[in-house]
Amino acid sequence: MSTTGSKRPTQVSAARRRTVIDALRRGAVPESGLDLLATGLDRFEAALDAELDTVASGGSVFKAVRGEYGSGKTFFTRWLGERAKRRNFAVAEIQISENETPLHKLETVYRRLTERLTTSSFPPSALRPVVDAWFYALEEDALAAGAAEDELPGEVEKLLVARLAEVSRHAPSFATALRGYRAALADGDEATAAAVLAWLGGQPHVAASARRAAGVRGDLDHFGALGFLQGLLTVLRDSGHTGLFVVLDEVETLQRVRSDARDKALNALRQLIDEVHSGRFPGLYLVITGTPAFYDGQQGVQRLAPLAQRLATDFTTDPRFDNPRAVQIRLPGFTQESLVGLGVTIRDLYADAATSPVRVRTVVDDAYVADLARAVGGALGGKVGVAPRLFLKKLVGDVLDRVDQFDDFDPRQHYKLTVANSELTDVERNLAATVTGGSASADGIDLEL
Repeated sequence: MSTTGSKRPTQVSAARRRTVIDALRRGAVPESGLDLLATGLDRFEAALDAELDTVASGGSVFKAVRGEYGSGKTFFTRWLGERAKRRNFAVAEIQISENETPLHKLETVYRRLTERLTTSSFPPSALRPVVDAWFYALEEDALAAGAAEDELPGEVEKLLVARLAEVSRHAPSFATALRGYRAALADGDEATAAAVLAWLGGQPHVAASARRAAGVRGDLDHFGALGFLQGLLTVLRDSGHTGLFVVLDEVETLQRVRSDARDKALNALRQLIDEVHSGRFPGLYLVITGTPAFYDGQQGVQRLAPLAQRLATDFTTDPRFDNPRAVQIRLPGFTQESLVGLGVTIRDLYADAATSPVRVRTVVDDAYVADLARAVGGALGGKVGVAPRLFLKKLVGDVLDRVDQFDDFDPRQHYKLTVANSELTDVERNLAATVTGGSASADGIDLEL
């Protein structure tokens, strides 16, 4: 998330500003409003927008994002997700983890996708509004084709069969569950309808009575998940959505799982990439994020030669000449200059809604922002690339909030940077432990073996 050439909008609503500032105060990446902070990403825009257009026209795209911790991978994918949502895509961000969402269990990945599904109109989970909109669209299409009111149920059934014909070749239970959901609603049985929809979303342990009523069996498995994803894409498209943007974040966690699970996960990723490129998922834009060690190391992508071949990208040239159209793109991370630039952007965004904007800009001037950035980087062993989260948290919560609330507060006189162990992530804590005079000992440093 480099920070040169800001394009921050001149008019920002109070709600969007508050969403961004509140998230930074917590040390988190904002869920929305990222265009207010997205500076230096213009070199990616043309290529990514062209890929979104490809997906909108019925194609599919796979993209791998690489960057060290702190380089802005989560920010980047949420920024791209916002661009997709403005094109009427549905969006889902999934955190890959060994216990909660193991990549080698695609049924779990699909379940998390439906749980995190969001649209421009509905927050997670937007699965039910999407399905309801789909049935409404089928009814409208049937009426437009001349169906009478008494013929509507039969005509909707015909359209359902036709629209899901390809999906039913791989996952016939997807269409069956949709019929069961619609029948339960028609009977006024809300409990059964909700249970059937939960099963359709990949939830396990759905009541047997609801499954019997819908005519489906068991729970979704690894292979059925791909068919259900195909069905979801059809439902999204027919209900008026342009496509589906999915992020599999922190895929590098695969390096820390058991070797058998890691091999299964890498093969599942290879399978997903092949299915996307084969055209099985029209309307899908799939993104993964990971560290360079994941893409280049023997405990990651290089462990499976076919996957390494599919993700191979030349990064030996100057980063200025990286190809944003490539299957894998690189985020260069922060420098001291770009970190200060981001801090100034946040300062100005904050000042626009402050009690005394002039005082905020005067007291927290560019020179002070630079001093704070250096201090935070120094507290983390001089690793500027890891500093953004903590730097922005300190800038907003410790400095800007106090300047705005206390007329006599001067950060140069009344504030000394302190970094508590409890507010650091594992990576930040390990770096802080290397600082001369740091309170942490060698025993507190986590090593990946």
